[in-house]
Amino acid sequence: MLYKIVLILLLAVGLTACQFTESMVLNEDGSGTISMEMNFSEMMAISGEFDKDSTLVKMDTIVAFRDFLVEKKDSIASLSKAERARLKKLQNYKFRTVVDPETNEMLFDVFTNFSTVEEANELMNAMENSGAFLQGTGDGVKVNNDEDSAGLIGVKYSFKRGKFVRDAYIRDKEKHNVQMDSIKQAEAFMSSVMYKLKYTFPKRIKKVSAKDASFSLDGKTVELERSMVEYMKDPDILDLQVELEN
Repeated sequence: MLYKIVLILLLAVGLTACQFTESMVLNEDGSGTISMEMNFSEMMAISGEFDKDSTLVKMDTIVAFRDFLVEKKDSIASLSKAERARLKKLQNYKFRTVVDPETNEMLFDVFTNFSTVEEANELMNAMENSGAFLQGTGDGVKVNNDEDSAGLIGVKYSFKRGKFVRDAYIRDKEKHNVQMDSIKQAEAFMSSVMYKLKYTFPKRIKKVSAKDASFSLDGKTVELERSMVEYMKDPDILDLQVELEN
């Protein structure tokens, strides 16, 4: 589903850039916030899409998935047990949409709080399942049962004794190979799409595994960026280990 979201939006407005940012703010007790932002502002500015489409109006809205589930409870009740379980996983997430034709701003953000960093492992699942949410904004609720929508790249996080680990992995190598064959056909469209990590910690960073990572002035935030296409091909390129000062 994540691949499809990217391709649909890129193909809609042409060969331009967009930015994915996976952000996390960690507290000392292991709690924190995590978000996945899809920023298409540069794309919209270059393509002039706002000038072409007069239906795009200024907005800044936040929708809680929990409220959506309550609103659509009758429709959801008619779904299978597996489909209901998929939607229930979204209940603690919120979805923000920002559109501003005057500044060419367009971004979408899925975010949530967590009590332990392991809970953040569900962020990608929320991103993938957000397709079900978007399809369900009408009178009924439809859940995409395409196996590809389950997400081919998973991420595991851990934070213990001042050491943080992000480990990305391929869930199903056979399906991943099939998906990569289709990605090759649209690789030119995605050549400028970037995927950035931005993690903020409760203490200064002592060292990180990525040599080309950048840091904030206070030494508590690390950023690492890679090509989205290359990340899809080999998720290990955004694996990260961070050790904090005592």
